[in-house]
Amino acid sequence: MQAETKERLELMPENAPFESGFNAKIIWGALFVGFIMLPGSIYLGLVSGQSLGGAANWVTIILFVEIAKRTFIKLKTQELLMLYWVSGSLVVMGGKLGTGVQLFGGPFGGLIWDQYLVQSPQARDLAQYFPHWFVPSPMTAEGIATLSKRSFLQHLWLTPILVLAGHVILNRILDISLGYSLFRVTSDIERLPFPLAPVRVGGATALAETSNKKEGWRWRIFSAGAMIGLLYGGVYVVVPTLTSIFMTKTVQLLPIPFADFTENVKSIFPASPLGIGTDLGLIFIGFVLPWRIVFGSFISFVAATVLINPYLYHHGILHSWTPGMSALPTRVSNTLDFWLSFTIGSALMVFFLGLFAALRAARRKHRKSSRETSAIVGEETTLGRYIPDPARGDVPVPFALLIWGLATLGYVLLVKKLVPEFPWIITVFFGFIWTPLNSYIGARLIGITGSGGDMGNIPYLREGSFFLSGYEGAAIWFAPVPMFNVSNTVSIFKEMELARTTFSSYIKMAAVSTLVLLGCSFLFWELIWRLGPIPSAAYPYVNKIWPFHAVFQSFWASSTLPGASSAITQVINPHYVALGFGVGLTLCTFFGLTGISMQYFYAMINGLAAMPFEIIPLFIGAVLGRYYFRKKIGEERWRAYTPILLAGYSCGVGLIAMCAIAVTLIYKAVSQLVY
Repeated sequence: MQAETKERLELMPENAPFESGFNAKIIWGALFVGFIMLPGSIYLGLVSGQSLGGAANWVTIILFVEIAKRTFIKLKTQELLMLYWVSGSLVVMGGKLGTGVQLFGGPFGGLIWDQYLVQSPQARDLAQYFPHWFVPSPMTAEGIATLSKRSFLQHLWLTPILVLAGHVILNRILDISLGYSLFRVTSDIERLPFPLAPVRVGGATALAETSNKKEGWRWRIFSAGAMIGLLYGGVYVVVPTLTSIFMTKTVQLLPIPFADFTENVKSIFPASPLGIGTDLGLIFIGFVLPWRIVFGSFISFVAATVLINPYLYHHGILHSWTPGMSALPTRVSNTLDFWLSFTIGSALMVFFLGLFAALRAARRKHRKSSRETSAIVGEETTLGRYIPDPARGDVPVPFALLIWGLATLGYVLLVKKLVPEFPWIITVFFGFIWTPLNSYIGARLIGITGSGGDMGNIPYLREGSFFLSGYEGAAIWFAPVPMFNVSNTVSIFKEMELARTTFSSYIKMAAVSTLVLLGCSFLFWELIWRLGPIPSAAYPYVNKIWPFHAVFQSFWASSTLPGASSAITQVINPHYVALGFGVGLTLCTFFGLTGISMQYFYAMINGLAAMPFEIIPLFIGAVLGRYYFRKKIGEERWRAYTPILLAGYSCGVGLIAMCAIAVTLIYKAVSQLVY
């Protein structure tokens, strides 16, 4: 391959015009994902607990690319990115706030969880406290009859469905408006690099080239990554999926998601959750992430796992750990004994550092603009107001904040209507103070490290606030209290900027995908629920995992009942919180005085919250990239290749996973036919 110039290695020229990516093709893409991909996502999640997000993203894009090539239609990078986001927004796996349970198949998956919870043995003592707007009551004959019919087409489900729809719409408005505002701060003012933002842009650019019948270097690199993904996905995804339906026991050629060595090293490193992830994609991510980020995370992982955990165990601090525990139970016990409190303190330190950096950057911008005679489009003026950039599709930040404020006010009024006894000031705090602050922490971490958007989430903040509020009852635990983190949306706006896509395109796409999501989620969960109870033996993942989560949600919901007690004060140790804050402050001061990049500091803090088995593959990828591939290929070319290689790998795994899921769904359909 001939050497590419710097201009060719760029994802898109900075002076390229901004273009809209929303049109009829995006609407057809949304309908395709909603009616074709969503049922597969539901099934895969129920059976294995895995998300179909990657498969839906790239299968949709490749399908539309191939159709475009055969109909002599050119697809732009902007359109392909819109297809990526619309498919991801429809089938991505998410969590139900306050439960820890992973859900899939759109918002009505949450109602399926709710109907299980109210009927579960774990929630038996809560039965009389479940509100009517949450789920039909299992304490009345009419409620029992409604639940037994396994259908949303019953009048008792009307109020829960309306509450759910209102929550989804308000959340989408809040997410976009606040995400845009924080993008203007972290990208336009602070100029954070967002190291992982080029991944999707690179993949879309590669596919746009082949759509235009210009299969350049991007397409070749993308194809190489896709072939690796196909081969590895066949071993990692296809074999377990197909053997689960054709054999009595699932066959895993590789342990999923990681190989656990905790019990093997318990005598040398007690209370240390050691394991290595078996997902090859982690190595590809290690190629992309900056060396400082990976190396800093690895250092904190080694320090915590190899040095600190054994020390804490021998001094009786990690008292819950016992020899014989595997990695995940070990991590849970260590978190409750020490690391939960410690990471709360370090997260507070990250927040205050981020707030200080933002204020300092804004002040510098203000001083600079004060010396200028005219305002610069897209920058801050002397009055502290943003002038919209007509090319990029910017709107004034005060207007975006006004929309966010109205959406948050809607949440406050909704919670007040549903749970009038709960102190409204707490809802105001979470909506107007905690959500923007928490999102800002996450946005800065993503902007600096590429990950760690949930680092600012203080564990048990929601539970502790409810318990200390003085409220007596259980309804507040099921209300849509506005505690959100919109840092991922900040990254999307950065990707749109890199792809020269107008911001209004994303707003239109979000509106269409939300409507399709509500309709298709209702339709397919209704059909699947009618086939049989959920969970049941037909769905092994949820049949095993959901009772575990039901225990904890029932426990927390019971903590605010009259006469109940809570274990919150036994879990969060203020001394360990102060220690975490102090260690973070010490490290920050050290890096500041020595001139060492602060990326190491953020990476070390982020490494404490990362899953241990993810760190080693990331480090292997970073070492291979830095000390082998970069020297062999050249630094500039390697940096241009890696995001596209990662995107291609994700595509390959998604394609092979979709094939396996299609076979599974056909088998399940045929096996239920009566001859």
